[in-house]
Amino acid sequence: MKQPITSRAGQLLWLAALALLAGCGGGGDTVVNDVVPTTAAGWRWTIPSGFPQPRDDPANPMTAAKVELGRYLFYDPRLSANGTQSCSSCHQQARAFTDGLPVAIGSTGDHHPRNTQSLVNVAYQPTLTWANPSLLRLEKQMEVPLFIEHPIELGLNDSNKEAVMARFRNDSQYQTLFRQAFPADSNPVTLGNVVAAIGSFQRSIISAESRYDHYLQGKTTLNASETRGMNLFFSEKAECFHCHGGFNFTDQSVHAAAGSVPTPFHNTGLYNLDGQGSYPLENRGVFELTGNPADMGRFRAPSLRNVAVTAPYHHDGSTPTLEAVVATYAAGGRLIPPGQPHAGDGRQNPYKDDLIVSIDLTQEEQHDLVAFLRTLTDERVLVDPRFSNPFVPDPARTGP
Repeated sequence: MKQPITSRAGQLLWLAALALLAGCGGGGDTVVNDVVPTTAAGWRWTIPSGFPQPRDDPANPMTAAKVELGRYLFYDPRLSANGTQSCSSCHQQARAFTDGLPVAIGSTGDHHPRNTQSLVNVAYQPTLTWANPSLLRLEKQMEVPLFIEHPIELGLNDSNKEAVMARFRNDSQYQTLFRQAFPADSNPVTLGNVVAAIGSFQRSIISAESRYDHYLQGKTTLNASETRGMNLFFSEKAECFHCHGGFNFTDQSVHAAAGSVPTPFHNTGLYNLDGQGSYPLENRGVFELTGNPADMGRFRAPSLRNVAVTAPYHHDGSTPTLEAVVATYAAGGRLIPPGQPHAGDGRQNPYKDDLIVSIDLTQEEQHDLVAFLRTLTDERVLVDPRFSNPFVPDPARTGP
Protein backbone atom coordinates (compact mmCIF):
# COMPACT_ATOMS: atom_id res chain seq x y z
CA MET A 1 0.00 0.00 0.00
CA LYS A 2 1.23 3.49 -0.82
CA GLN A 3 2.23 5.80 2.01
CA PRO A 4 1.05 9.39 2.47
CA ILE A 5 3.10 12.07 0.71
CA THR A 6 3.84 14.56 3.46
CA SER A 7 6.82 16.71 2.46
CA ARG A 8 6.88 19.66 0.08
CA ALA A 9 9.55 17.92 -1.99
CA GLY A 10 7.44 14.79 -2.11
CA GLN A 11 4.43 16.81 -3.21
CA LEU A 12 6.42 18.42 -6.02
CA LEU A 13 7.67 15.05 -7.23
CA TRP A 14 4.17 13.64 -6.98
CA LEU A 15 2.66 16.48 -9.01
CA ALA A 16 5.30 16.13 -11.71
CA ALA A 17 4.73 12.39 -11.96
CA LEU A 18 0.94 12.75 -12.07
CA ALA A 19 1.18 15.46 -14.72
CA LEU A 20 3.21 13.11 -16.86
CA LEU A 21 0.82 10.22 -16.32
CA ALA A 22 -2.14 12.43 -17.14
CA GLY A 23 -0.44 13.36 -20.37
CA CYS A 24 0.85 10.00 -21.57
CA GLY A 25 -1.81 7.62 -20.34
CA GLY A 26 0.77 5.55 -18.52
CA GLY A 27 3.02 4.79 -21.47
CA GLY A 28 6.01 6.38 -23.18
CA ASP A 29 8.41 9.09 -22.07
CA THR A 30 6.81 12.53 -21.84
CA VAL A 31 8.59 15.64 -20.60
CA VAL A 32 6.56 18.57 -19.31
CA ASN A 33 7.72 21.70 -21.09
CA ASP A 34 8.56 24.39 -18.51
CA VAL A 35 9.11 27.09 -21.15
CA VAL A 36 6.37 29.69 -21.44
CA PRO A 37 6.34 30.33 -25.19
CA THR A 38 5.26 33.34 -27.19
CA THR A 39 3.39 32.58 -30.40
CA ALA A 40 4.02 34.33 -33.69
CA ALA A 41 0.78 36.22 -33.17
CA GLY A 42 1.95 37.56 -29.82
CA TRP A 43 0.09 35.24 -27.46
CA ARG A 44 1.84 34.41 -24.20
CA TRP A 45 0.68 31.86 -21.65
CA THR A 46 0.92 33.39 -18.19
CA ILE A 47 1.71 30.30 -16.13
CA PRO A 48 4.38 29.67 -13.51
CA SER A 49 7.48 27.76 -14.47
CA GLY A 50 6.90 24.05 -13.90
CA PHE A 51 3.17 24.25 -14.63
CA PRO A 52 2.50 22.49 -17.96
CA GLN A 53 1.85 24.49 -21.09
CA PRO A 54 -1.71 24.05 -22.42
CA ARG A 55 -2.17 22.32 -25.74
CA ASP A 56 -3.11 24.75 -28.49
CA ASP A 57 -5.91 23.84 -30.89
CA PRO A 58 -4.32 23.71 -34.38
CA ALA A 59 -7.66 24.61 -35.94
CA ASN A 60 -7.97 27.67 -33.70
CA PRO A 61 -4.51 28.81 -32.55
CA MET A 62 -4.35 31.30 -29.71
CA THR A 63 -3.83 34.98 -30.48
CA ALA A 64 -4.16 37.98 -28.21
CA ALA A 65 -6.69 39.57 -30.57
CA LYS A 66 -8.94 36.51 -30.56
CA VAL A 67 -8.79 36.26 -26.78
CA GLU A 68 -9.81 39.91 -26.37
CA LEU A 69 -12.66 39.60 -28.87
CA GLY A 70 -13.76 36.45 -27.08
CA ARG A 71 -13.80 38.30 -23.76
CA TYR A 72 -16.22 40.89 -25.17
CA LEU A 73 -18.46 38.24 -26.71
CA PHE A 74 -18.40 36.11 -23.54
CA TYR A 75 -19.88 38.98 -21.52
CA ASP A 76 -22.30 40.31 -24.15
CA PRO A 77 -26.00 39.34 -23.67
CA ARG A 78 -26.65 40.19 -27.31
CA LEU A 79 -25.29 36.75 -28.15
CA SER A 80 -28.53 35.22 -26.84
CA ALA A 81 -31.60 35.24 -29.06
CA ASN A 82 -33.65 37.39 -26.69
CA GLY A 83 -30.70 39.58 -25.67
CA THR A 84 -30.99 38.77 -21.97
CA GLN A 85 -28.19 36.32 -21.24
CA SER A 86 -24.47 36.01 -21.93
CA CYS A 87 -22.03 33.16 -21.39
CA SER A 88 -21.02 34.94 -18.19
CA SER A 89 -24.55 34.67 -16.81
CA CYS A 90 -23.80 31.05 -15.97
CA HIS A 91 -20.01 31.41 -15.74
CA GLN A 92 -19.29 34.19 -13.24
CA GLN A 93 -15.68 35.13 -12.58
CA ALA A 94 -16.10 35.63 -8.82
CA ARG A 95 -17.36 32.03 -8.56
CA ALA A 96 -14.51 30.58 -10.65
CA PHE A 97 -16.80 30.82 -13.68
CA THR A 98 -19.74 28.93 -12.18
CA ASP A 99 -23.08 30.42 -11.09
CA GLY A 100 -23.83 29.33 -7.51
CA LEU A 101 -27.07 27.59 -8.55
CA PRO A 102 -27.92 23.90 -8.26
CA VAL A 103 -28.55 23.75 -12.01
CA ALA A 104 -28.08 26.24 -14.82
CA ILE A 105 -31.00 28.39 -16.00
CA GLY A 106 -31.23 29.39 -19.66
CA SER A 107 -32.21 32.69 -21.26
CA THR A 108 -35.91 31.78 -21.41
CA GLY A 109 -36.04 30.41 -17.87
CA ASP A 110 -35.54 26.73 -18.72
CA HIS A 111 -33.74 24.75 -16.04
CA HIS A 112 -30.85 22.60 -17.19
CA PRO A 113 -30.57 19.17 -15.51
CA ARG A 114 -26.89 19.74 -14.71
CA ASN A 115 -24.82 21.99 -12.48
CA THR A 116 -22.73 24.64 -14.24
CA GLN A 117 -19.10 23.56 -14.48
CA SER A 118 -16.13 25.86 -13.95
CA LEU A 119 -14.28 27.17 -17.01
CA VAL A 120 -11.05 27.68 -15.07
CA ASN A 121 -8.24 25.62 -16.65
CA VAL A 122 -10.62 24.33 -19.31
CA ALA A 123 -7.63 24.34 -21.68
CA TYR A 124 -6.37 21.30 -19.77
CA GLN A 125 -9.60 19.31 -20.03
CA PRO A 126 -9.71 16.54 -22.66
CA THR A 127 -13.49 16.13 -22.24
CA LEU A 128 -15.76 19.08 -21.63
CA THR A 129 -19.06 18.04 -20.09
CA TRP A 130 -20.29 16.05 -17.14
CA ALA A 131 -21.04 12.90 -19.12
CA ASN A 132 -20.17 13.05 -22.83
CA PRO A 133 -16.86 11.27 -23.56
CA SER A 134 -17.06 12.24 -27.25
CA LEU A 135 -17.25 16.03 -26.84
CA LEU A 136 -13.58 16.98 -27.03
CA ARG A 137 -13.28 20.51 -28.52
CA LEU A 138 -14.39 23.76 -26.91
CA GLU A 139 -15.56 25.02 -30.29
CA LYS A 140 -17.82 21.99 -30.71
CA GLN A 141 -19.07 22.22 -27.14
CA MET A 142 -19.98 25.89 -27.68
CA GLU A 143 -22.66 24.79 -30.15
CA VAL A 144 -24.58 23.22 -27.26
CA PRO A 145 -25.40 26.39 -25.26
CA LEU A 146 -25.89 28.30 -28.50
CA PHE A 147 -28.35 25.96 -30.21
CA ILE A 148 -29.74 23.42 -27.74
CA GLU A 149 -33.56 23.42 -27.71
CA HIS A 150 -34.33 21.25 -24.67
CA PRO A 151 -33.58 23.08 -22.46
CA ILE A 152 -32.97 26.37 -24.22
CA GLU A 153 -29.80 28.15 -23.13
CA LEU A 154 -28.84 31.03 -25.45
CA GLY A 155 -31.66 30.17 -27.84
CA LEU A 156 -30.12 30.51 -31.30
CA ASN A 157 -31.66 28.60 -34.20
CA ASP A 158 -31.72 28.72 -37.99
CA SER A 159 -34.46 31.34 -38.04
CA ASN A 160 -32.83 33.88 -35.72
CA LYS A 161 -29.06 33.38 -35.93
CA GLU A 162 -28.60 35.93 -38.74
CA ALA A 163 -30.49 38.56 -36.76
CA VAL A 164 -28.23 37.86 -33.78
CA MET A 165 -25.11 38.20 -35.93
CA ALA A 166 -26.41 41.50 -37.37
CA ARG A 167 -26.15 42.98 -33.87
CA PHE A 168 -22.38 42.56 -34.08
CA ARG A 169 -21.97 43.35 -37.80
CA ASN A 170 -23.66 46.70 -37.21
CA ASP A 171 -21.47 47.63 -34.25
CA SER A 172 -18.37 49.63 -35.18
CA GLN A 173 -16.25 48.48 -32.27
CA TYR A 174 -17.02 44.85 -32.96
CA GLN A 175 -16.14 45.39 -36.62
CA THR A 176 -12.68 46.50 -35.47
CA LEU A 177 -12.30 43.66 -32.97
CA PHE A 178 -13.26 41.01 -35.54
CA ARG A 179 -10.89 42.46 -38.16
CA GLN A 180 -8.03 42.41 -35.66
CA ALA A 181 -8.81 38.85 -34.60
CA PHE A 182 -9.35 37.44 -38.09
CA PRO A 183 -7.29 39.64 -40.43
CA ALA A 184 -7.32 37.11 -43.31
CA ASP A 185 -11.13 37.04 -43.50
CA SER A 186 -12.84 39.43 -45.88
CA ASN A 187 -16.07 39.15 -43.85
CA PRO A 188 -14.86 38.24 -40.36
CA VAL A 189 -18.08 38.76 -38.39
CA THR A 190 -19.36 35.19 -38.60
CA LEU A 191 -20.81 32.76 -36.11
CA GLY A 192 -17.84 30.45 -36.66
CA ASN A 193 -15.48 33.24 -35.65
CA VAL A 194 -17.65 34.04 -32.60
CA VAL A 195 -17.19 30.45 -31.46
CA ALA A 196 -13.44 30.51 -32.19
CA ALA A 197 -12.94 33.74 -30.25
CA ILE A 198 -14.90 32.60 -27.21
CA GLY A 199 -13.01 29.31 -27.24
CA SER A 200 -9.73 31.23 -27.25
CA PHE A 201 -10.84 33.39 -24.33
CA GLN A 202 -11.93 30.36 -22.33
CA ARG A 203 -8.56 28.65 -22.89
CA SER A 204 -6.80 31.75 -21.58
CA ILE A 205 -8.37 31.37 -18.10
CA ILE A 206 -5.50 29.67 -16.30
CA SER A 207 -5.45 29.16 -12.52
CA ALA A 208 -2.14 28.18 -10.93
CA GLU A 209 -1.71 30.66 -8.05
CA SER A 210 -3.57 29.12 -5.12
CA ARG A 211 -2.13 29.08 -1.61
CA TYR A 212 -1.32 25.42 -2.19
CA ASP A 213 0.66 26.33 -5.32
CA HIS A 214 2.51 28.97 -3.30
CA TYR A 215 3.18 26.37 -0.60
CA LEU A 216 4.76 24.07 -3.18
CA GLN A 217 6.87 26.99 -4.38
CA GLY A 218 8.07 27.72 -0.83
CA LYS A 219 6.30 31.10 -0.73
CA THR A 220 3.94 30.34 2.14
CA THR A 221 3.08 27.72 4.75
CA LEU A 222 -0.04 25.74 5.57
CA ASN A 223 -1.46 25.67 9.06
CA ALA A 224 -1.72 22.47 11.08
CA SER A 225 -5.27 21.62 9.97
CA GLU A 226 -4.50 22.30 6.30
CA THR A 227 -1.37 20.17 6.51
CA ARG A 228 -3.23 17.27 8.08
CA GLY A 229 -5.89 17.61 5.39
CA MET A 230 -3.26 17.63 2.66
CA ASN A 231 -1.69 14.46 4.03
CA LEU A 232 -5.09 12.78 4.19
CA PHE A 233 -5.97 13.90 0.66
CA PHE A 234 -2.85 12.27 -0.76
CA SER A 235 -3.08 9.14 1.41
CA GLU A 236 -4.51 5.71 0.69
CA LYS A 237 -6.84 6.20 3.64
CA ALA A 238 -8.90 8.99 2.09
CA GLU A 239 -7.88 8.16 -1.53
CA CYS A 240 -9.04 11.54 -2.86
CA PHE A 241 -6.04 11.86 -5.18
CA HIS A 242 -7.02 8.83 -7.27
CA CYS A 243 -9.84 10.78 -8.94
CA HIS A 244 -8.61 14.31 -8.16
CA GLY A 245 -4.89 14.07 -8.82
CA GLY A 246 -2.25 15.72 -10.95
CA PHE A 247 -1.57 19.41 -11.42
CA ASN A 248 -5.24 20.13 -12.13
CA PHE A 249 -6.72 17.94 -9.37
CA THR A 250 -8.70 15.67 -11.68
CA ASP A 251 -8.03 12.36 -13.39
CA GLN A 252 -8.61 13.88 -16.82
CA SER A 253 -5.86 16.31 -17.87
CA VAL A 254 -4.12 17.12 -21.13
CA HIS A 255 -1.29 19.52 -21.94
CA ALA A 256 1.12 20.39 -24.74
CA ALA A 257 3.56 17.57 -23.98
CA ALA A 258 0.87 14.93 -23.51
CA GLY A 259 0.39 11.84 -25.58
CA SER A 260 -2.76 9.71 -25.30
CA VAL A 261 -4.93 10.74 -22.37
CA PRO A 262 -7.26 8.51 -20.31
CA THR A 263 -10.76 9.93 -19.80
CA PRO A 264 -12.46 7.98 -16.99
CA PHE A 265 -15.96 8.68 -15.69
CA HIS A 266 -17.22 7.57 -12.28
CA ASN A 267 -20.34 6.50 -10.41
CA THR A 268 -19.91 7.90 -6.91
CA GLY A 269 -22.95 6.33 -5.29
CA LEU A 270 -25.17 9.39 -5.06
CA TYR A 271 -28.38 7.57 -6.03
CA ASN A 272 -29.92 4.10 -6.14
CA LEU A 273 -33.59 4.72 -6.90
CA ASP A 274 -34.76 1.15 -7.40
CA GLY A 275 -32.15 -0.78 -5.47
CA GLN A 276 -30.67 -1.84 -8.79
CA GLY A 277 -28.53 1.22 -9.46
CA SER A 278 -30.87 3.62 -11.25
CA TYR A 279 -30.23 7.37 -11.29
CA PRO A 280 -32.88 10.07 -11.89
CA LEU A 281 -34.00 10.62 -15.47
CA GLU A 282 -31.97 13.23 -17.38
CA ASN A 283 -29.11 12.66 -14.93
CA ARG A 284 -28.02 9.11 -15.63
CA GLY A 285 -24.52 9.97 -16.80
CA VAL A 286 -22.71 8.27 -19.66
CA PHE A 287 -25.52 5.69 -19.76
CA GLU A 288 -27.67 8.26 -21.59
CA LEU A 289 -25.33 8.02 -24.58
CA THR A 290 -24.34 4.36 -24.50
CA GLY A 291 -27.31 2.53 -22.99
CA ASN A 292 -24.78 0.31 -21.23
CA PRO A 293 -25.97 -0.46 -17.67
CA ALA A 294 -22.37 -0.26 -16.43
CA ASP A 295 -22.36 3.43 -17.44
CA MET A 296 -25.31 4.29 -15.19
CA GLY A 297 -24.44 7.26 -12.99
CA ARG A 298 -20.96 7.72 -14.42
CA PHE A 299 -19.85 11.38 -14.51
CA ARG A 300 -16.57 13.19 -14.95
CA ALA A 301 -14.51 14.01 -11.86
CA PRO A 302 -14.22 17.82 -11.99
CA SER A 303 -11.08 19.71 -11.08
CA LEU A 304 -10.94 20.69 -7.42
CA ARG A 305 -9.11 23.93 -8.13
CA ASN A 306 -11.17 26.79 -6.64
CA VAL A 307 -13.69 24.24 -5.34
CA ALA A 308 -14.42 26.35 -2.24
CA VAL A 309 -16.15 29.01 -4.39
CA THR A 310 -18.09 26.71 -6.73
CA ALA A 311 -20.89 25.40 -4.47
CA PRO A 312 -23.27 23.62 -4.78
CA TYR A 313 -21.61 20.37 -5.81
CA HIS A 314 -21.97 17.23 -7.91
CA HIS A 315 -23.43 16.94 -11.38
CA ASP A 316 -26.91 18.04 -10.30
CA GLY A 317 -25.93 20.56 -7.63
CA SER A 318 -27.58 18.38 -5.00
CA THR A 319 -24.85 18.74 -2.37
CA PRO A 320 -24.78 22.21 -0.81
CA THR A 321 -21.41 22.36 0.98
CA LEU A 322 -17.88 20.99 0.92
CA GLU A 323 -18.53 19.51 4.33
CA ALA A 324 -21.46 17.54 2.95
CA VAL A 325 -19.37 16.36 -0.02
CA VAL A 326 -16.62 15.04 2.26
CA ALA A 327 -19.19 13.36 4.51
CA THR A 328 -20.79 11.64 1.50
CA TYR A 329 -17.48 10.21 0.35
CA ALA A 330 -16.54 9.19 3.89
CA ALA A 331 -19.80 7.21 4.01
CA GLY A 332 -19.05 5.50 0.70
CA GLY A 333 -22.04 7.09 -1.02
CA ARG A 334 -25.27 8.86 -0.13
CA LEU A 335 -28.29 7.48 1.70
CA ILE A 336 -31.52 9.34 0.90
CA PRO A 337 -34.17 8.25 3.41
CA PRO A 338 -37.62 6.97 2.36
CA GLY A 339 -40.13 9.72 1.83
CA GLN A 340 -37.59 12.13 0.35
CA PRO A 341 -37.18 12.77 -3.38
CA HIS A 342 -34.97 10.17 -5.09
CA ALA A 343 -34.86 7.98 -1.98
CA GLY A 344 -32.41 5.12 -2.06
CA ASP A 345 -29.12 3.85 -0.68
CA GLY A 346 -26.40 5.00 -3.06
CA ARG A 347 -23.85 3.22 -0.89
CA GLN A 348 -25.25 -0.04 -2.26
CA ASN A 349 -25.34 1.04 -5.91
CA PRO A 350 -24.06 -1.96 -7.93
CA TYR A 351 -22.39 0.33 -10.48
CA LYS A 352 -20.52 2.40 -7.92
CA ASP A 353 -16.82 2.96 -8.56
CA ASP A 354 -14.58 0.57 -6.61
CA LEU A 355 -12.77 3.56 -5.04
CA ILE A 356 -15.96 4.81 -3.38
CA VAL A 357 -16.00 2.89 -0.09
CA SER A 358 -16.77 3.73 3.50
CA ILE A 359 -13.81 5.49 5.12
CA ASP A 360 -13.33 5.77 8.87
CA LEU A 361 -12.83 9.54 9.05
CA THR A 362 -13.35 11.41 12.30
CA GLN A 363 -15.09 14.78 12.31
CA GLU A 364 -11.71 16.42 12.80
CA GLU A 365 -10.28 14.61 9.78
CA GLN A 366 -13.23 15.68 7.66
CA HIS A 367 -12.71 19.25 8.87
CA ASP A 368 -9.03 19.01 7.94
CA LEU A 369 -9.83 17.80 4.43
CA VAL A 370 -12.13 20.77 3.90
CA ALA A 371 -9.43 23.09 5.23
CA PHE A 372 -7.00 21.73 2.66
CA LEU A 373 -9.52 22.02 -0.17
CA ARG A 374 -9.90 25.70 0.68
CA THR A 375 -6.18 26.21 0.01
CA LEU A 376 -6.87 25.39 -3.67
CA THR A 377 -8.61 28.75 -4.23
CA ASP A 378 -6.74 31.08 -6.57
CA GLU A 379 -7.88 34.54 -5.45
CA ARG A 380 -6.15 36.14 -8.43
CA VAL A 381 -8.19 34.35 -11.08
CA LEU A 382 -11.42 35.48 -9.39
CA VAL A 383 -10.63 39.16 -10.00
CA ASP A 384 -8.03 39.20 -12.79
CA PRO A 385 -8.96 42.02 -15.21
CA ARG A 386 -7.86 39.91 -18.18
CA PHE A 387 -10.88 37.70 -17.53
CA SER A 388 -13.31 40.36 -16.34
CA ASN A 389 -16.36 42.00 -17.86
CA PRO A 390 -15.19 44.69 -20.33
CA PHE A 391 -18.57 46.45 -20.08
CA VAL A 392 -18.34 47.20 -16.36
CA PRO A 393 -18.95 49.72 -14.74
CA ASP A 394 -21.82 50.30 -17.16
CA PRO A 395 -23.52 46.88 -17.53
CA ALA A 396 -26.67 48.53 -18.92
CA ARG A 397 -24.83 49.78 -21.99
CA THR A 398 -26.23 49.01 -25.45
CA GLY A 399 -22.93 48.37 -27.22
CA PRO A 400 -19.22 47.93 -26.55
